[in-house]
Amino acid sequence: MNDGIAAEVTELVGDQADHWDRTGLIPVELLRKMSADGRLCAMVAQEHGGLGLSSAANGEFTAHVGSLCSSLRSVMTSQGMAAWAIQRLGDAEQRARLLAPLVNGELAAVGFSEAEAGSDVSAMSTVIRPDGDDVVIDGSKVWITAAHYADHLVIFGRWGEGGAAVVVPADAPGVTVERIPDPLGCRAAGHANIRLESVRVPAGQMLGGVSMPLSLLVTVVLAYGRMSVGWGCVGILRGCLSEAGAHARSRSQFGKPLGEHQLVGRHLAELLVSEQIATRACEHASRRWDDGEPDVVTATVLAKHVSAVQAAKGAASAVQVLASAGADNSHPVARAYRDAKLMEIIEGSNELCQVLLAEHVLSHS
Repeated sequence: MNDGIAAEVTELVGDQADHWDRTGLIPVELLRKMSADGRLCAMVAQEHGGLGLSSAANGEFTAHVGSLCSSLRSVMTSQGMAAWAIQRLGDAEQRARLLAPLVNGELAAVGFSEAEAGSDVSAMSTVIRPDGDDVVIDGSKVWITAAHYADHLVIFGRWGEGGAAVVVPADAPGVTVERIPDPLGCRAAGHANIRLESVRVPAGQMLGGVSMPLSLLVTVVLAYGRMSVGWGCVGILRGCLSEAGAHARSRSQFGKPLGEHQLVGRHLAELLVSEQIATRACEHASRRWDDGEPDVVTATVLAKHVSAVQAAKGAASAVQVLASAGADNSHPVARAYRDAKLMEIIEGSNELCQVLLAEHVLSHS
């Protein structure tokens, strides 16, 4: 990871993460600055104006941002998924045209989930259909990260018997974005519901892969999201480890530092173990990604699942160590506790990840 870009983000965030969490908003000017610097989707190739980071380098950068503010990291995940969809599904002309805004100050979100189609992609009801030189989109999406901030929406839907993805301006006629006001975690990540009513865009906004199975299209893009969430969970754990360690060193009970009490020390040890487990799982997945290995999808599911479980467990341990101090909702470990729980749900719940991993075992036995 480039230490310079990490230091710049540390300075940008400063002590504002709690304020953002309380107000439910990150200043859009800050997000646009990070977009213009290429840091919201740092794996975009240099030929398209991006930083061209490897998965491993981007992962460490993502973990750093996640240790500061999971809401900001969630916006990074959203922007990165949108860029990844364009890179993987778009043709050369679309990559040149559609990636440039995402590294020049504009923001994007990706619409998968629907009220009746979360983990079950086959239940997706949004329809994308041709109409002359245009395509028309009808449907709705729920709990879309960063949609409140987005200039562009990458919408997935049905195209005949298969699926398709189309890049839609967020201000196009027929698009309604309604912010979710009080989410449990990542409160400033711009979660919103989207309605699309006879939304018309030029056919050139349709990405490649038309009529491919919806599940395959979604999996291509979710791989990036799962990798980003996994590394974000590493960041949550590193933040918790720092806070819990500092508290256990500085606070005394019964005449000695809190951390020297064995049962408290056990929590610290388990928190370190959780951080190391999550880090190694993500490092493994990023190596598979960077080496172009065929098992990268399974590796990303594993990394996301392991890291989310460990983050939820580790954040709970950190709150326990800090006790009443950690029960203050403005404390970083309290925020981490809420944010980590959300990580066990988004980009594939714990249960879905377990199903996918079990299917992998059965198909390779």
